[in-house]
Amino acid sequence: MLSDRKIRTIAVSAGISGLCLLFCFRCGRDMTGRSGAVETGKYPNLFAELLGKSDSEIKAKIDSAWQQFFYGDDAEERLYYPVEPDMAYIKDVLHNDVRSEGMSYGMMVAVQLDKREEFDRLWKWAKTHMQHQEGPRRHYFAWQLNTDGEIMDPNSASDGEEYFVTALFLAAARWGNSLGIFHYQREAQAILDAMLSKTVTADEDSVITNMFSREHKQVVFVPTGAADDFTDPSYHLPHFYELWARCADKENDFWLETAAESRRFFRLTVHPVTGLMPDYANFDGSPKDFWGNGYNTDFRFDAWRTAMNMASDYVWFSQDEWIIGQSNRYLDFFYKQGLDTYVNNYSLDGKPLSGDRSTGLMAMNAVACLSSTNDKRTEFVRALWDADIPGGLYRYYDGILYMLALLHVSGQFRIFLEK
Repeated sequence: MLSDRKIRTIAVSAGISGLCLLFCFRCGRDMTGRSGAVETGKYPNLFAELLGKSDSEIKAKIDSAWQQFFYGDDAEERLYYPVEPDMAYIKDVLHNDVRSEGMSYGMMVAVQLDKREEFDRLWKWAKTHMQHQEGPRRHYFAWQLNTDGEIMDPNSASDGEEYFVTALFLAAARWGNSLGIFHYQREAQAILDAMLSKTVTADEDSVITNMFSREHKQVVFVPTGAADDFTDPSYHLPHFYELWARCADKENDFWLETAAESRRFFRLTVHPVTGLMPDYANFDGSPKDFWGNGYNTDFRFDAWRTAMNMASDYVWFSQDEWIIGQSNRYLDFFYKQGLDTYVNNYSLDGKPLSGDRSTGLMAMNAVACLSSTNDKRTEFVRALWDADIPGGLYRYYDGILYMLALLHVSGQFRIFLEK
């Protein structure tokens, strides 16, 4: 936890009264007096509030999803595969590989549901096989591996590291630290240190760089070469950065500033009518055509998660009332497309780019209801409740987002701080 001295240092750098910021920083209240769950301890449960579901019904729903994804049929249901005696991985079933995104999401689900054995198994596999232990990539994670632990691509996808760090900090607060790699706090800090200690600029694709741009105070797409010159809106997690500012032992002011910058960035990159964001964006919010085919300048699979990120930030910290209007606009767009017919990819101005529907997007849209006053939000939440648990060949991305959405919408995606 931060000392009073560190908090006052942040206040001085921001030009704010140290006493005022000390109060606001610790309690999670912004300067206008709005309060998030970090202060109140109250997390909205939309299954209960909007659908009238009982605690036992909600528990059964979440338990069923957990059982299927972690202990269901190997071929059609599960995502979690134990490796004896004490490791496990989350598999992208469609591509038959393991990704830092899925591993870190699996750890987040486990810590939220108080599943320490599964958390530790996943973390040991990631630490053993995915994390680089030497060289310029030290403490970064390879984003893609074979299921036997062989690295397929040594580069890092920044969202994986973000979720690893946050899951580890939450584990330290919830369970306490153990020895070796299970000293969660120390492991999280080592990853954070790596994020800001690499080469600052790069002229060659082989140069490994920081995971956050110090100049722009934003997460980069990939910390190497030209891929660190832009960002991915779905990688912006201001509520995570606020948590890091409370838990890290250095760079606390930078993480607070990064949280504020991500909230500002959302306003820049969102389409003013549809509320949609692109997969990739420049630091000024404009869409980024990195691959030269225009594909990721649209609202596609990565961008689904932006609604969840903003809603979760609002629930935890309530720092920006703009998110309410944005969530309303976003849900209005999808409602007009047809609640039972909207597809999974759109141009930013709202033209359909696919004929497919996806449970993962439906799940993220339900999470957006946490930061919305839209009068149709009950229907989006009901759509999540009524959806089948994803199974089959495409269950990885749809399934992990479905599981996260159940936690968010039921009020069980929580922040844990050391007592």
